[in-house]
Amino acid sequence: MDGENMELMYPYVIKFGIPILVLAVVILHVIPTRGKKDFTGGIRTGAASIVKSLPIYSKIYKRSRILAFVNEAFVIAAIIASLFLIARPYKVQTVKTGVQKRDIFLCMDVSYSLYELNYELTDYLEQVVSELKGDRFGITIFNTSSVVYVPMTDDYDYVVTRLEELKEYFTLQKEYFDITGNEEYVYFDNDEERERYYEVCAKLDYIEAGTLVNNTYRGSSLIGEGLASCLYSFPSIGDSSRTRVIIFATDNADAAMVREVPDLEEASELCKKNDITVFAIFPSEDAHYYLYNDSDYAGFQNQLEEAVEVTGGELYVQSQEDTVSSIVEEIRDHEAMTVDDIITEQTTDMPVIPTIALLISLAGSMICMSFLKGK
Repeated sequence: MDGENMELMYPYVIKFGIPILVLAVVILHVIPTRGKKDFTGGIRTGAASIVKSLPIYSKIYKRSRILAFVNEAFVIAAIIASLFLIARPYKVQTVKTGVQKRDIFLCMDVSYSLYELNYELTDYLEQVVSELKGDRFGITIFNTSSVVYVPMTDDYDYVVTRLEELKEYFTLQKEYFDITGNEEYVYFDNDEERERYYEVCAKLDYIEAGTLVNNTYRGSSLIGEGLASCLYSFPSIGDSSRTRVIIFATDNADAAMVREVPDLEEASELCKKNDITVFAIFPSEDAHYYLYNDSDYAGFQNQLEEAVEVTGGELYVQSQEDTVSSIVEEIRDHEAMTVDDIITEQTTDMPVIPTIALLISLAGSMICMSFLKGK
């Protein structure tokens, strides 16, 4: 906390008050009084010169003059202190009231092509979320349609619980592929395998009921709509006091059968407009080839990279060298994730010194008056 020099709220009180006080003192001391006061009592003497020549008279006279001078100085000081109090001295202080917090949304494309990446991501984010302090975290998942799986919250225990549930979902996706071999028709060697297959499908359907709405005619992996839905899931989107970030896990393999509203490019522009930075995590080429051996891997990657760079973010590609954990750490260290101190200016009154001066001056004046009256 840094403070600046003292200032006066009403400086004109001093500007006009001090000259008026000086003028009043000059008038009282320079301009002689007219006439003398009439005799009001006491013992008359006809030998005033003799009395004045006495040593005791001289001592008493000097003491009274000194006391009168000191008393006048105390009165002047009291008036000056009062003027400063009326002028209201204050100090403007620059105060650090906290640290700007972040709102982080994990936006996950939960199409089956990403189960490996998504599992590693949710597994590592459990640790990251547990270390958050003051930041809020949320999760949206999408395929054909989007679901706010975890609304923005700082209840980290709840977030970790939901991440555990997603890990189980991605494990079931992997098991589904292990059973089917990514083939359209499935053959079973025994009833046990068949029963397990239907059990896995039932559990998958429970979560996918929200992410595959109208899948039969709208297609799947609607990337732009998934990102835009996450964007509008931020609370108080116009609030600029928090840093907003989306961690976007997708392979950008858009299989939409209708025009997306908005598409990826339009969604990234919306993020930029609302000061939301997007960091994309893209699967490795080996993982991508496993399901899309005839796809344009480089094209998907370049399109996604261009989209996130519009928002000020970056694209990270999963690989043996760049694991999910190292990617997340790079995102956390990115300049767009840094937060600023919240600085405010506070005005603090400073009446202590003038008040002490006023009290001392009044006390001194009262003591002088007591001695002058012979007490």
